[in-house]
Amino acid sequence: MNPKDWLSATEAMDELGVRPQTLYAYVSRGRIEARAQDGDPRKSLYRAADIAELTKRKRQGRKASQVAASAIAWGEPVLPSAITTIQGGRLYYRGIDAAVLARTASLEETAALLWQADEDLFGGGPGTSPPGDSARGRMFALLAARAAADAPARGRKLSALAPEAAGLVEALADAVAGGGYGGPIHQRLARAWGCDDDGAALIRRTLVLAADHELNASTFTARVTASTGASLAASVLAGLSALSGPLHGGMSARVQVFVQESLKVGAAKAVRARMDAGLPIPGFGHPLYPGGDPRAGVLLDSFPLTPEYQSIAEAVMNMAGERPNIDFALTALTWTLNLPNEAPFLMFAVARSTGWIAHALEQIQTGHLIRPRARYVGPPIED
Repeated sequence: MNPKDWLSATEAMDELGVRPQTLYAYVSRGRIEARAQDGDPRKSLYRAADIAELTKRKRQGRKASQVAASAIAWGEPVLPSAITTIQGGRLYYRGIDAAVLARTASLEETAALLWQADEDLFGGGPGTSPPGDSARGRMFALLAARAAADAPARGRKLSALAPEAAGLVEALADAVAGGGYGGPIHQRLARAWGCDDDGAALIRRTLVLAADHELNASTFTARVTASTGASLAASVLAGLSALSGPLHGGMSARVQVFVQESLKVGAAKAVRARMDAGLPIPGFGHPLYPGGDPRAGVLLDSFPLTPEYQSIAEAVMNMAGERPNIDFALTALTWTLNLPNEAPFLMFAVARSTGWIAHALEQIQTGHLIRPRARYVGPPIED
């Protein structure tokens, strides 16, 4: 291999004049080929010819409509934010590595950081839960009732909104738990699910790692809602609605299906069947993390994988070269702690509500309505 055929991440970004997340987006869309660096699989190299072609196209220029269209799907950032960024394969909350934060922080402390508010906002006292047999149903019922009754967020200062935000997150946790246990949120969930102190610590770490992830689909939905001046509850409800889709928060259910396939026929055969059919392997790889999802790495280092999950991870790595992502890690944790099957979605929703609120608060401060334009491709207009 000629070394000049491949560039480091720094060299590639310099050539293209882009930031890390944009480089990773090019890779995820197949615009740039990437491979692991010899001797250090944590680092990637990028094909120089692909970068040269992109650079040429950038010099030639693109129409504004083309730029806007490409930004919608893993493309250029579409609005400024000081909350979360993904750089160099790491996730940062307000400039702090989320992996480092997850070692000791609680979700309450993480929310205070994301909101730039006081952790003492969280009362920790036992609350109540709306009736219902389904945790998911209780979450939606709670947020729908609050969205219909709570005051609009527009025109209100952080000092007024932050206590409301904290109460909303605690109420959401109580809805998941099915009752008012009180105490830190991770302990509420742990007691509801019959976990010991070690299990509670793993849930705490999970919640911190899942608190925010930049402008994903649910966060953008929550932020658009906030831009209208709607209540915080309405923004969180919008985020939860987007999260419920099978391509977002429902991804763990697809991982569970794949795990069942592996248990029936063996991990290698299950992986091969997916590859032969041209199907993605749920729970592995991530467009923003070509070197591996750091959230999954931190979580999977916190507990031993069962033999079943270990064999799946090894088979996918050996055959497809993909590393586990957060969805695989959540599913593995659920299996290890014997949590309810829907626990990955429920933990994600409670944790991510803090990120939705952070983006809602930031958007409210701008005072701007998010209103993109559509590029019409329908029938010709008749005079």
